[in-house]
Amino acid sequence: MNRLEKGQVSRRERQILDILYRLGGATAQDVLEELPDPPSYSAVRALLATLENKEMVKHTKDGRRYLYAPMITERKAKRTALKGLLHTFFQGKPQNLVAALLDPSDQNLSREEIIEIRKLVE
Repeated sequence: MNRLEKGQVSRRERQILDILYRLGGATAQDVLEELPDPPSYSAVRALLATLENKEMVKHTKDGRRYLYAPMITERKAKRTALKGLLHTFFQGKPQNLVAALLDPSDQNLSREEIIEIRKLVE
């Protein structure tokens, strides 16, 4: 099982994926310019290489530059991350996640939001 299937994506890797989804593809310099509190250029290159090893990102050459693009859909990346979250914090049980989200001490849901959630559950 590769790391993607396990849902192991770091915060920085997720930020980079978000940038690539938003831009449709980018150079390491483009990613660096878009990252909040950016690390060094070489750190961005290393993160992109890690994402390539996880088969989440691919690159093509454009002259001397590498252009990086996502290899998986954003939906699949989100589902994989959610599976990792479920496994790590909620014993792999979706009902535990939903219970945490709906904890009245944490949320003040409107009537419309409750109706929308019920529709999704049904």
